[in-house]
Amino acid sequence: MAVAQQMIQTMNHTMDNTQVLGHQNTHPAPMQALYYVAIDNKQAGPFSEQEISRLITSKEITKESFVWKPGLSNWLHAEQIPEILRLVILCPPTLPKP
Repeated sequence: MAVAQQMIQTMNHTMDNTQVLGHQNTHPAPMQALYYVAIDNKQAGPFSEQEISRLITSKEITKESFVWKPGLSNWLHAEQIPEILRLVILCPPTLPKP
């Protein structure tokens, strides 16, 4: 009897943690980080990581730009926030003029 109960518990746990494609699962989607940036000495945002990447590409954000995200007590330079620094490093430099 104990073995049967253990099997039922294992099956129930497996069923609860199974995701079916196309079915509304009860697991919440991960929250996307939101960032605020100082652009031209003015607070702008919130921005998603994708929007931050676009601003880096357009040179509106550099590694010296001030960035804040929930959880930080103060504004930091972009180079002090690992996930933003990664985006800055991945952005190609401006092409040299011929």
